[in-house]
Amino acid sequence: MIRATIIIAFYRNIQFLRLVLAGFARQSMKDFEIVIADDGSPAKEISEVQSVMDCSRHRIRHIWQEDRGFRKNRILNQAILLADAEYLVFIDGDCVPHSEFVREHYENRQPKVCLAGRRVDLSEMITAKLTEENIREGYLEKHLAELLFDSLLLKSRNVEKGIYIKPGFLRRIINKKKRGLVGCNFSLHKNDLLSINGFDERYEEPGIGEDYDIQLRLGKNNIALKSVSNVAIQYHLYHQKLAIGERNIKLLKQVQASGIYFTPFGVQQENIISR
Repeated sequence: MIRATIIIAFYRNIQFLRLVLAGFARQSMKDFEIVIADDGSPAKEISEVQSVMDCSRHRIRHIWQEDRGFRKNRILNQAILLADAEYLVFIDGDCVPHSEFVREHYENRQPKVCLAGRRVDLSEMITAKLTEENIREGYLEKHLAELLFDSLLLKSRNVEKGIYIKPGFLRRIINKKKRGLVGCNFSLHKNDLLSINGFDERYEEPGIGEDYDIQLRLGKNNIALKSVSNVAIQYHLYHQKLAIGERNIKLLKQVQASGIYFTPFGVQQENIISR
């Protein structure tokens, strides 16, 4: 039985995707499927994605759309419709999951609650050391001291978020603090996401807005945000930062000022005449 659908937002970087899938190969919980939501990768990468899928023990499906700029939210909405499980976990194609990542998201699930995790930001040097083989062997979890030392050199960042805390009072204390949603690490019931009509597809620039918009609209619909910091852990692979989209900021302010949680620019768009 498939308990959860993992939705991976992906674009072009097949080597990163291989590392991410290596992380999913060593999950403690096995009953999940993966949907790769591809925002227009070219033919060469698509053929390589298929070869990676063929080697996986998990059920993986690949959904693709034409490359017409940054349309991550649109392909994520298509992935939601494709998902077979009633519980959805979202991750980006440049984030390697901790071995307890899926289990923690799934076992901490609650109706009308969205779980928000965090990530360790790896340096260029640490990222270059990673292979599919050493990720499957638990390199990132076993070399936390190396990551901490690297952070002292001001290379890797947020390494303290990679300390896995087992259930108990310390976990509860750490997660009393309110934290926002980041689009690379969150989960919720499919029905709760569909209740706000999924992602707003008007966000067509990277960097800001497309994930905070989800947090805003979930809150307007009385769906709580719960932190799972140091619980559902992932490791962000190093790459150059994307530029922040100014149009997204303007749109986000409009959504923030409104009382509307169900976007007409989401999964269901039957009543939209033009975009």
